[in-house]
Amino acid sequence: MSQLPSHGEPGAVVYRADCVRLMRMMPAGCVDAVFADPPYRLSGGGVTVKGGRLRSVDKGEWDRPRGFTEDHDFNVRWLSEAQRVLKPDGTLWVTGTHHIIFSLGYALQSLGFRVLNHVVWEKPDPPPNASRTSFKHAHESLIWASKSRASRHTFNHDLVNLVNSPDPSDQLSSVWRMRPVSRAEKRHGGHPTQKPLRLVRRALLASTREGDLVLDPFAGSGTTAVAAKELGRAFVGAELEEEFAELAARRIAAARRGSTLERLEALRGPSDTG
Repeated sequence: MSQLPSHGEPGAVVYRADCVRLMRMMPAGCVDAVFADPPYRLSGGGVTVKGGRLRSVDKGEWDRPRGFTEDHDFNVRWLSEAQRVLKPDGTLWVTGTHHIIFSLGYALQSLGFRVLNHVVWEKPDPPPNASRTSFKHAHESLIWASKSRASRHTFNHDLVNLVNSPDPSDQLSSVWRMRPVSRAEKRHGGHPTQKPLRLVRRALLASTREGDLVLDPFAGSGTTAVAAKELGRAFVGAELEEEFAELAARRIAAARRGSTLERLEALRGPSDTG
């Protein structure tokens, strides 16, 4: 992979490359976990409400729908490669809205993944539905799946629940109520589909161990890389856009590498309930 342009630092590298191409260059069974935030295919001319005004939801050519068959085939291609590079007991997280989540779920099951959880990220105070033709959209989905039904996946049950509540009898549910990305998380620059650091931290804390290698096929602004670095995990990612690869590198450089225990307090907070 040395021939590909890269950004970041040792232990947290973003390659400027198509994700399928990058994964095909990686050996089989080398990754402990995948966190993927693929294109939702929302950029088809719709509008939303921001600050009381109508705004376009178009984010760029990379997010434009190509038709169901082509979009689904793309999901199958990248998920197939992600499955190949996962270790036998590895797991994968993938995010989506109703625009792609059903394609992703069908592809995962068709490829032999085992779906462990369907997690709902509930957003407080979502924007109103501009068209008034359906309920306002107040959540996104995360699917957590193991590589196969034979996998003995990592789930740090006690640790991830301790972060949420000091009562060991409390268990996190599959509904995670969290605020959108904070202004502080965009101080190095913004990305139109950036995920909250707290969301990715929780997923990685639950499903990986210190020293594990985390792959993000759609690295974007580098949120997965930052979460991995802060939790003492290694990271590799792919990002096609130079602008966002450079943004990810700035965020990686500003993040402090630590251990799981050192980051527990950062994971707590009033917005972290579920």
